[in-house]
Amino acid sequence: MSKIDKKEIPESVLKMKKIMKSYYFKAKFAKLFRRKIAWITSGGPVEPLIAMGIIPVYPENHGAMIGAAKMGNELCQKADEMGYSSDLCSYARADIVCSYTGGGPIGGLPSPDMLICCNNICGTVLKWYEIQARRYRVPLFIFDTPFVHTNYTEEARYYLENQVSEYIDFLEKVTGRKASMKKMQKVGSLSVEAMKLWQKILNTAVNRPSPMTAFDAFFYLALIVTLRGTKVVVDFYKFLLEELTEKVEDNIGAIPDERYRLLWDNLPIWYKMRWLSNKFKEHNASLVADTYTTAWCDTLEFIDENNFIQTLGDAYSQIYLNIGVDKMADKIIRMIDKYQIDGVVMHSNRSCKPYSFGQLDIQKIIYEKRRIPTLLIEADMTDGRKFSDEQVGSRIDFFMEVLKERKGILL
Repeated sequence: MSKIDKKEIPESVLKMKKIMKSYYFKAKFAKLFRRKIAWITSGGPVEPLIAMGIIPVYPENHGAMIGAAKMGNELCQKADEMGYSSDLCSYARADIVCSYTGGGPIGGLPSPDMLICCNNICGTVLKWYEIQARRYRVPLFIFDTPFVHTNYTEEARYYLENQVSEYIDFLEKVTGRKASMKKMQKVGSLSVEAMKLWQKILNTAVNRPSPMTAFDAFFYLALIVTLRGTKVVVDFYKFLLEELTEKVEDNIGAIPDERYRLLWDNLPIWYKMRWLSNKFKEHNASLVADTYTTAWCDTLEFIDENNFIQTLGDAYSQIYLNIGVDKMADKIIRMIDKYQIDGVVMHSNRSCKPYSFGQLDIQKIIYEKRRIPTLLIEADMTDGRKFSDEQVGSRIDFFMEVLKERKGILL
């Protein structure tokens, strides 16, 4: 098989890789730059860190890199040997092992000066970060977000305003510097701008054919997760949006003969991205939307750009994984209508219980309200031992036959 010609690789991909290499270089050599490092959960409020010159590092991103590099099996096996249950999050298991062995695609993460844990995504992160706080003997701040399964109450808003104040106090104590509210507001404005651009990027998939797939979105997502609140993200997403807009104008689709439009639910299966992409491509199916990447822009309605710090808690408490199943289903229904979805693919993720437990209920709601068929794939985001090529391949083939028959009847 011949190597891909560099000319075939979009310029945005090359730019993205360059930015991420620079980011990890600065993190690896943070002490030389006299910068402090904070490990933070993917759903945590990163803007105060950026505003105070602290480099954010994401163990969950590290877990995704481990999965994409197909190193998850070996590291998760090592975690088993260390006594960690295989039912625990594979991100956590792989990351903890790397802390002791220096393994992984980048030789482990740079040692943290502090840990920031936000529980708006799951409860596992609490114990995971407690383990790492003991391992590195550094202070841990838990940004506690109450569940918003029904209404967002005034009591919850007041509680979260205090959480934000305590968070900033914690950062001031660890760094020995006073936080600048002017700088916080500037970073907040850049964060909001990046989220708006990210939403526009995802919106390009409304077009037929879609210029990008969810697999592309999984790749480009890294910037808004790691460096949200910086100008580099805004500049890159402006460039990416122009690149995708040109494809739309030229009627260039990510799947040349796009016939079926699908929605992906849950985290990616990192070690099978190419395999899954090719498998759906065989059926002229394009995954044009997903519930995972939208989490970094679908809380825009809760943010007041002019009072960013004051509304920070409002946004971070109402992300996709911190709301009730009915609300999650409503969001998927809106996405089905917006992107003209023919079928939904649900990754029943062994590692991510909060994301997976409500899927059968959501599946039922989707069918009752839109008569849209769904496919359930059982796997794990990083631990490849939980994936069967033959089983998943057969399920995809059968699901696509159902869609073909259904589309034939509708036509």
